[in-house]
Amino acid sequence: MLGNEYLRREDSGGYSYRNDVEEGKYNYLIKELKDIKKTAPSLSSVPTGTGLDELFYAIEFDERSGKTVKKPLGGLPRGGVFNLVGIADTGKSVFVEQFAVYHAGNGGKVLFVTVESPAEFLYMGFRQKAVALGMEFEDIENNIVILDASRSGEFRENIYTVIKTMEIAFEKKDCDLTIIDSVTGFYEHKEILARQVVRVLFNFLKGNGQTGIFISQKRSSQQAESAEAAGGLAVAHIVDGTIVFDKKLIETKFDQSIYGLPIGGVLRTIRIDGCRLTAHSQETWVMTIEENGLIQIKERLSDFTKNTSEKRRW
Repeated sequence: MLGNEYLRREDSGGYSYRNDVEEGKYNYLIKELKDIKKTAPSLSSVPTGTGLDELFYAIEFDERSGKTVKKPLGGLPRGGVFNLVGIADTGKSVFVEQFAVYHAGNGGKVLFVTVESPAEFLYMGFRQKAVALGMEFEDIENNIVILDASRSGEFRENIYTVIKTMEIAFEKKDCDLTIIDSVTGFYEHKEILARQVVRVLFNFLKGNGQTGIFISQKRSSQQAESAEAAGGLAVAHIVDGTIVFDKKLIETKFDQSIYGLPIGGVLRTIRIDGCRLTAHSQETWVMTIEENGLIQIKERLSDFTKNTSEKRRW
C-alpha cells in the first residue's frame, strides 16, 4: 500500500517518516472538536455595499416556532477567502473596487494587490466610486494600501516575495480586507503551479486574519457558467467560496424574446457557486453596472425571465 511505502521510505538525508510519527511530532494536529471552541471565530459579516450582502444567510433556531430560520448575514462571512471568477467584462473588477471603497469609507483597512492595472489607474477608479457612493475620498485614501504587482514580472513570479511584501503592508495599515486582482497573474502561463500558489496565498491570508478576495480570469473557451478558471479548479477547491460572474450577449430574436432586451444588449448575472462557511442563495441573479459605475443586484434570473414572458403575453 502507498501509506506503508511512505512509512518505510527514507529520503536522501536519512530522514525517517516512521520515526516522526512514533515520536509524536504531529500529535499537535489531533484535537477534539470541543477543544477548538476557544479559537473558533464567530460568524459575522463584512458588508460589500452591494446586494450580494443579502445572499449569504445565518441559520438560527427560532424558539417560538421550534424551527430553524435563515437570516441575511449582511455581507461576506468575515475571515473567508473567496474566489471571484468570470470572463472579461463581467464586472469582477468593478465589484472589488466598489467593495474596497465602501469598506475603507466605513473605517475598514484594505490591502489592494493590483496585478493587472498600474496603481495610478486604480486611483481614478476609486475616486469615481467614492463620488458615486457619496463618501469622502480623503477617508478612503487613508484606509487603502496599494501593492502594485503589475510593474515587475520578476516580483510576480516569486510568490514568497509577494507574501513577505504583503506582510509589510499589513504592518503599515493593520489591514483586515485583502483583494488580489487577479490571482491568475501569479501563475500566468505556468498553470501547473496554480494549486501551489493559491494554497500559499490562502493559508497566508487565513493566518493573518484577513477576509480575502481572489479574482480569477477565465478563458473565453471555458464554459461560461462554470466556476472553472485558469489553472483548472485549483482556486475553487482551496478557497472558502466561489462567486461566478457571467454575461449573455443578446444576439438573436430568440434571446430577445427570453430576456426582453434588444439585440446587442448584455445581460449580466452573478451566482454564489459555493461557500463552506455559511448558507447562501443557490440561485442566479441579474446584475447591472449602472451609469455611475456601481454594481446593482436586481432580481432572480428566474423572476426576470418570468416577468419578461408575462409582458410578452400581454
